[in-house]
Amino acid sequence: MKPNLKEFIVIANEQNTGKGTSDSATLYTRENKGLLDGLNIDISFGIGRASAIPWIAFTGFKQTVKNGIYPVYHYYKDFNVLILAFGVSETNVPEFNWRDFESKQTIKEYFDEYFSKKPRRYGNSFVFKVYDANSLPSKDILKSDLHEIIEIYKNQFSKKRKRNQKIIQLDFDAFLFKVELVNSNLSYSSYLISRFTASLLTKPFLILTGLSGSGKTKLAQSFVQWICQEERQYRIIPVGADWTNREPLLGYPNSLNSDEYVKPDSGALDLLIEANENPDQPYFLILDEMNLSHVERYFADFLSAMESKEPIPLHVSEEPINGVPGKLKLPGNLFVIGTVNIDETTHMFSPKVLDRANTIEFRISKEQMRGFLSEIREIDMDAIVGKGASMAQSFLQLSQDKSLDIEHKEEISETLLQFFDELGKTGAEFGYRSATEMLRLIRNLGTLDKELSTDEKLDIAIIQKLLPKLHGSRRKLVDRLKVLGKFCLNPTIVEKKEFDIENDILNKEGYEFFNDDVRYPLSLEKISRMYRGSIDNGFASFAEA
Repeated sequence: MKPNLKEFIVIANEQNTGKGTSDSATLYTRENKGLLDGLNIDISFGIGRASAIPWIAFTGFKQTVKNGIYPVYHYYKDFNVLILAFGVSETNVPEFNWRDFESKQTIKEYFDEYFSKKPRRYGNSFVFKVYDANSLPSKDILKSDLHEIIEIYKNQFSKKRKRNQKIIQLDFDAFLFKVELVNSNLSYSSYLISRFTASLLTKPFLILTGLSGSGKTKLAQSFVQWICQEERQYRIIPVGADWTNREPLLGYPNSLNSDEYVKPDSGALDLLIEANENPDQPYFLILDEMNLSHVERYFADFLSAMESKEPIPLHVSEEPINGVPGKLKLPGNLFVIGTVNIDETTHMFSPKVLDRANTIEFRISKEQMRGFLSEIREIDMDAIVGKGASMAQSFLQLSQDKSLDIEHKEEISETLLQFFDELGKTGAEFGYRSATEMLRLIRNLGTLDKELSTDEKLDIAIIQKLLPKLHGSRRKLVDRLKVLGKFCLNPTIVEKKEFDIENDILNKEGYEFFNDDVRYPLSLEKISRMYRGSIDNGFASFAEA
């Protein structure tokens, strides 16, 4: 194999600090420099004086030892250890990081484990193989190890080229996503798909709540796999019941070692960093069972950054640590989707959280369950992967369009003011942010589905942005719910003398909400359930067990 490692170690041991580079080192370097598997071979025994850690690096793809990543041999003479490593430049912060290497042991960690000391240099590089310098393995083994790490290195950049590969971009079409769902044996209504995609375009924070096993996580997963070109554009992270601070998502600086930032195992921080580096691609953070812990504790930095647009502080150093900058913006191409189950093990969301998100409730009708039971089919997620990647840039452009140009704006404004006044009597009125986002949601719904009527779009805005904030005792809610229920009906029905909303609708078993008398059936059906819940239990909230 090339280069000769035994000769490299012998020459490295001959070097004496202060005496310069020997003739044998110069000859060795001249003989072994060149190319190996298409990569440049760089060798250093020290410049001006012998190095404490001689090295042999293999560089390509415009990477250098002063500014890049590369396979490298590091010889730690004091410990008789030769390490084949995934090298990381110390001179300058590399433009690229080693991908998917969060679980690899660094040289710093290796030295701490085996020698209880710090290495003099190159501690942030990742260990691939460690050899006893006094007893190297056979040439075949050394050759095999070197070629393996070189192949890994090349794959890092072949993936990068894949990510930058030009894809013919098409206009975003939510209906095509619906078609691909059918092909993968997943079944969601076109109405729900329009709500889901329009909500993401309106605000990059979406909460999916409802019955456990109703398809919340599967919808989120299928959408991100459909629209993303690569797996690294999303993370699906199960929230732990022990999350009491931001560390599971953002990590923390090591207070005992200022040169180390401990990244979270979840990969959320790496996702944020990469999303900042690639603003032309969407990135998705899916937090599964988001309310197993108090959201306000572990997610506070995200909630603040969503509104203030200020970067999240990570550490106080002006230079990046382990590739982690001191501050990190929440980029506009990052979308957060949280799934929520409500039971005795979970925590309720505060109005602060609900105000910053769109909330979609998942329900399963008897007809849907009958259809499912009549033909149970295995889900094929592979059938959907990457099929919508050609629409990713269009999706991003739509999400960044903040205009409020909508039809029937006066009618919509009057309806929202009506709800504002009544919600205010329970302390659940909405602010300027929510009003703006409702108008934007209505506009996006119209853009994605031209067949939706103004009432249908208003119905979606009401149930996703207004009703989630309602919660309280029977005494506080019952009268308000009756009034809000009347707002969901055509005025001609409400004005009839014999009409009684409690007996005719709210308490009526089997009432069909989708009829000509009802303007906002989704909202009225939810109000009816909350009304019955407040009567039966003395308390009601939007989220139900």
